[in-house]
Amino acid sequence: MPATIAIRGGLVTFRDDPFRHPSRDCLLHELDALILIVDGRIAQVGPYATLRHAVPDGVPVTHYENAVISAGFVDCHVHYPQLPLIAAYGAQLLEWLEHYVFPVEARYADPVFAAEVAATFLRELLRNGTTTAAVYCTVHPQSVEAFFTEAARFDARMVAGKVLMDRHAPDDLRDTAQQGYDESAALMDRWHGRGRAHYCVTPRFAPTSTDAQLEAAGALLKRADGLYMQTHIAENRAECAWVETLFPERASYLDVYAHAGLIGSRSVLGHGIHLGEADLCACHAAGAALAHCPTSNLFLGSGLFRLFDALDPRRPVRVGLGTDVGAGTSLGQLATLNEAYKVAQMTGHTLSAAQAFWLATAGGAEALSLGDRIGRVAPGFEADLCVLDLGATPLMRFRMPFCDTLDDQLFALMTLGDDRAVRATYVAGRKVYDRDADDFFPLPDRPEARR
Repeated sequence: MPATIAIRGGLVTFRDDPFRHPSRDCLLHELDALILIVDGRIAQVGPYATLRHAVPDGVPVTHYENAVISAGFVDCHVHYPQLPLIAAYGAQLLEWLEHYVFPVEARYADPVFAAEVAATFLRELLRNGTTTAAVYCTVHPQSVEAFFTEAARFDARMVAGKVLMDRHAPDDLRDTAQQGYDESAALMDRWHGRGRAHYCVTPRFAPTSTDAQLEAAGALLKRADGLYMQTHIAENRAECAWVETLFPERASYLDVYAHAGLIGSRSVLGHGIHLGEADLCACHAAGAALAHCPTSNLFLGSGLFRLFDALDPRRPVRVGLGTDVGAGTSLGQLATLNEAYKVAQMTGHTLSAAQAFWLATAGGAEALSLGDRIGRVAPGFEADLCVLDLGATPLMRFRMPFCDTLDDQLFALMTLGDDRAVRATYVAGRKVYDRDADDFFPLPDRPEARR
């Protein structure tokens, strides 16, 4: 018999992109909705009064009152190994890497340590309603094994890969072009397409890879269909100047990657704060996506991402949100939206609540080329959901009655909300996190999840 789950509550999802069309034409809002899920996919969605008779006999309806059910959040750029150093005090990018990041990442040579952090990281994502992420591991293959093994325990759709880094890094964090290729290929063969795992070729950033390694990364992308590529670009002005000295023959930072065959429709470039117009046009032409990481960019003083320039309708670039932990200050997309609004204000634009939630759900899914599977609450989509409590804190309970519109509610939620606002998280139709039970629910232990 198919496994059927029924969930009732307020619903917010998207019909279309609110950066391109009026919000009223893009948002689908049901005050009292029913979502029927069969074998991990959404089968029916609509008003409870209309659909309640479609619930099979014996199937309980889980009712979330004073809540909004949304598609699960999508994080387009995050470093799970950096979780132990979140909130490390003060430095800009290059110094921060040297003094904080590299010493911690060296510890992932220990598979036990890698497994412990991966377990904590996955649970923190789920606690914050994030069901899919594009994740950087470390140079160590065991860090990738640990991450994908833990993600498989929850059946979470995740994009991840081993960092490639053969220069300008400590000895214990460097591979070689050949070693990086061989280890990535083995991980790719083991994990890509297994369950809901996607492998991502991951050169850290241009300064830490030689031309030979970047070319090897380009060769890796040709080994299988559906592979991703993630890296950093134009995050910090000192970094940009360093790239110019290391690659004087290239026309731009983006051209360093394009020359190696790394820029395409499944390329996700972190930050992109200091990209010029020519490079934004090149991203549009290639279909490459940018990950906007506002909490990280503010924390490291890197600059202000020009979201509305990137989304210029004359040559739009796909954009998703990234928490970027540990430079980012929260794994929560609500906190990230809060800061994204402020960054937009400082660049002369207003980010509406509908646009913000688009970036965190359907827009993020599109940035990861997964917009046909996740990011919306609609029939045929995978049932990755988060339930957001409109009265999660005393201040939210006080504030919400003064909200006259849905936009007001969503804006208050993204401004005042944090992990306490996530009432429950569902992955592939299974409740994997329940705030009130203060517990997580991985799949029963299976031998294949430990292989």
